[in-house]
Amino acid sequence: MTRIGVITFPGSLDDRDALRAVRRAGAEPVSLWHGDHDLQGVDALILPGGFSYGDYLRCGAIAGLSPIMAEVREAAGRGLPILGICNGFQMLVEAHLLPGGLVRNDRGTFICRDQKLRVENTSTAWTNKFSQGQEIIIPLKNGEGGYIADQETLDRLEGEGRVVFRYLEVNPNGSMNDIAGITNEAGNVVGLMPHPEHATEEGFGPDTPAAMRNGTDGLTFFASAIAALALA
Repeated sequence: MTRIGVITFPGSLDDRDALRAVRRAGAEPVSLWHGDHDLQGVDALILPGGFSYGDYLRCGAIAGLSPIMAEVREAAGRGLPILGICNGFQMLVEAHLLPGGLVRNDRGTFICRDQKLRVENTSTAWTNKFSQGQEIIIPLKNGEGGYIADQETLDRLEGEGRVVFRYLEVNPNGSMNDIAGITNEAGNVVGLMPHPEHATEEGFGPDTPAAMRNGTDGLTFFASAIAALALA
């Protein structure tokens, strides 16, 4: 069985939700601790949402220096699928595994809403079971979710097809180019601000219109990783 590790940092809030999402997708969830240097032989990794280290300095800045991140960097380099969700996305940026940065929402407030996204890239380890251009609804909750990058980086991300998700209808945090999630060049590392682990079960996810899937769009992220590993 595929084993997917979820790393808990001081201040993580959504690690247990991520572990449950992994289990619902049919993989074995493995709890990992930020202070260890052991990935326990997992096949994929999730850096969950929350407020690691109280968001001191910058969101994800201290967590990006945690002991286990040395192993995360090494795993990313050898192609292990890695997903950073919200605070986890911030960690991946701070650890220089993804380019750009995340800054305070342009509205100056914490945002919590069901967010419509468009899937822009289905070739990553975490999106291969989506359809190109598919519109999904994933819960969003962040105070510092505005994606920024210099123009050269934005041009490279757009030109190389590395924008994975884009906000639709509403840009909730002022992200440049409506970017909600990106990937690295290899497609094994993905970071996004919305929370797929909160949309894995009908009746407990977003209140989606009848024409769309009923709150389970997030499950496809984890099913994609399982499918990618099966083909590896």
